[in-house]
Amino acid sequence: MEKDGFINMFGGRTDAAPDPYRCNRVARDAYEGDPVPFSEEELAQIDERSRRWAWIEVEQSAIAHNTRAAKAKLRPGCRLMAVVKADAYGHGAIPCARTALASGADSLAVATVDEALELRRAGFTCPLVILAEPPVASIPLLLANRIQPAVYTPEFALAYGECADAHNMMAPFHLAVNTGMNRIGVRYDQVVEFRRQIGFHRALDQVGTFTHFATADCPDHFDFDMQLRRFTQAINSLRAAGENPGVVHAGNSAVIFRYPQAHFDMARLGISLYGFHACDELRGTADLRPAMSVKARITSVKDVPLGDGVSYGLHYRSPGLVKICTLPLGYADGFNRLLSGKAKVILNGQYCQQVGNICMDQCMFEVNMRRGSKWPVLDPREGDVVTIIGRDGDAELTITDMARDLGTIEHEVAIGFSHRMPRIQK
Repeated sequence: MEKDGFINMFGGRTDAAPDPYRCNRVARDAYEGDPVPFSEEELAQIDERSRRWAWIEVEQSAIAHNTRAAKAKLRPGCRLMAVVKADAYGHGAIPCARTALASGADSLAVATVDEALELRRAGFTCPLVILAEPPVASIPLLLANRIQPAVYTPEFALAYGECADAHNMMAPFHLAVNTGMNRIGVRYDQVVEFRRQIGFHRALDQVGTFTHFATADCPDHFDFDMQLRRFTQAINSLRAAGENPGVVHAGNSAVIFRYPQAHFDMARLGISLYGFHACDELRGTADLRPAMSVKARITSVKDVPLGDGVSYGLHYRSPGLVKICTLPLGYADGFNRLLSGKAKVILNGQYCQQVGNICMDQCMFEVNMRRGSKWPVLDPREGDVVTIIGRDGDAELTITDMARDLGTIEHEVAIGFSHRMPRIQK
């Protein structure tokens, strides 16, 4: 009887079962123990843009300009707080914080304990505020790193004070006041009672009082005026009760440029620090410069025949006489999939249409090769730089336009681009 076996490449049979991992093991055995033929210095010198042909550029000169533009709107003596939460809205917290402070900001604000720790570990010594009340378990980190939290519950306040007192420290905080946004904060007409609840604790030190406006960037003034009256009432009530509110701050980016009556002792510069107008009413009145650009190099150029499809679903079909160019970025990098077939990119100063579904890591655009087209015929080549956000010649694509196409705000779009592309600070 014929023995069971496997046919080898020469047509014979063998009793041994093939080893599907043999090639991997041979390669591993040959590699292990051999010295790496590249030094760490050589490897480190390979530019991030050479590791992946898609990147973000951040102009720190724009951050400096926007800081000075906001500072110029404040009355003399009014302080400016730079809000660098969410990694400076995707622009890089450490370099943006450094530039903002050098350009006139007095303090920094973030949203989480880890964001604050990143700044302290980078050497920042200025006042640093968390615009929320963190978990009680994080209190030792706050005290050890001189981080000032928002406070609005007696449970947190007393735990904070107890921990500080046990270590012969003071516990500085900013009292958050709810004037109508109903997100966080002590209700505006209960601030005096709240202070009485916690005021006996000798370690607690109220160094600031703040609120946040829900409609400062809206055309109608009614709700803004109501919140401003409530906040003013809360501050006056504290003072009448003999309580020092500390540094009073309420203004966000919209308030800085629209409502000087709400600047108080300090204003908080958030989205406008990065060059975006907080509302349409400010366009043309405030000189702001967007700091972020997004660029990529072409990785593939193809002649796609008439009728052939492109990308998942093949929703786009070639009209013929076009070249389809591929870029190495996609929705995992912040180029939102909902922009598929709607977005444009810029190649050599000319707008080109993005086509096909935007993939997780790649996307495609079309270059019209028809001689009768309005623009000179482009000659796209692998390695050519393409602008997704920013200016190239007279052509410009903005995060603001992209946000409108998506039905969202610039904040979300800018932060989305920050996840995994190299970020080049210029």
